[in-house]
Amino acid sequence: MSASRAGAGPRAWQRMLSGRKLDLLDPSPLDIEIEDIAHGLARVARWNGQTRGAHPFSVAQHSLVVLDILRVIAPRLPPNAQLAALLHDAPEYVIGDMISPFKNALGLDYRAFENRLAAAIHLRFGLPAEPAATLKAQIKRADLMSAYLEARQLAGFSDDECRRFFKVPPMEAMFDLTPLATADAQSQFVATFQTLFAEA
Repeated sequence: MSASRAGAGPRAWQRMLSGRKLDLLDPSPLDIEIEDIAHGLARVARWNGQTRGAHPFSVAQHSLVVLDILRVIAPRLPPNAQLAALLHDAPEYVIGDMISPFKNALGLDYRAFENRLAAAIHLRFGLPAEPAATLKAQIKRADLMSAYLEARQLAGFSDDECRRFFKVPPMEAMFDLTPLATADAQSQFVATFQTLFAEA
């Protein structure tokens, strides 16, 4: 019997490989596992897959780069703040990586949906539902710097476009963004998470 004939609404949960069922409209921290997040993010391509290299540049690898940049621009951040940076795009393990112009076109309903999921993820791992404004700004700055490197090294943007749309990171030459294989991006994300979570 279909959901509509049974009187129920459309299915609003997703089954994860861990066996969890995550309600997308009302996500519970109890249904969130780091292995599911890492698995999903390692398989979501940045820039809609329009990058150079033998592998897509994944959101998992992007998250690691953002953390590396943050450690350069804010070297004294405690482990829990670094953990928030690692998880800054974690909702994309469920909803994918929509490019910013499309997010802006969708408007506030999408942002509210994304924010609810982010809050549940943060609570699951002992973080405040929303990072403090100062930390949020630092993560956003590192995120834009990573986008600059990705645009320049992988996505075919001109130098002028990179400077116009993104922030130039310090010590640009120290960041090599060769895309990792899926399994490597996933394992590095999990290992980094485990270290920070143990220290937080």
